[in-house]
Amino acid sequence: MIGKRKEWIVLSAKGYIQVRVYTSKAQIPLENAAIMITAKDGSTIAMRVTNQSGMLNTPIAIDVPDLSAGQTPGTGLIPFSVVDLYVWAQNYEAIEIKNLQIFPTITTSQPLEMIPLSEFPDSYNKLEIFDTPRQNL
Repeated sequence: MIGKRKEWIVLSAKGYIQVRVYTSKAQIPLENAAIMITAKDGSTIAMRVTNQSGMLNTPIAIDVPDLSAGQTPGTGLIPFSVVDLYVWAQNYEAIEIKNLQIFPTITTSQPLEMIPLSEFPDSYNKLEIFDTPRQNL
């Protein structure tokens, strides 16, 4: 359940996330990139590795509120779940995406361009962080 003021939302539906990991503007797929999705409390929801197409074999299911949570304006209830996504690939800059929003019955597609560490010879521990602003629903 997600706490929002004094309201509680039961996570009774599923939303999905599919990632596509690639490098360069030519979008060359990256195989064996490690993907981790965590809940806002830091608990791990899923860990996967990309295939030769730079994608997950199947989208990851995420517990989300039922569609009805977003049907009444002004309730303060949010009709989505919020997760963080981390991506690592050998010899590439790591990526962290904060506050990724997952909606019921929708497959969120997340393209991720990995930058080779050779482009940053002085910083082999480089991490790129993206923070997704909350939907104003």
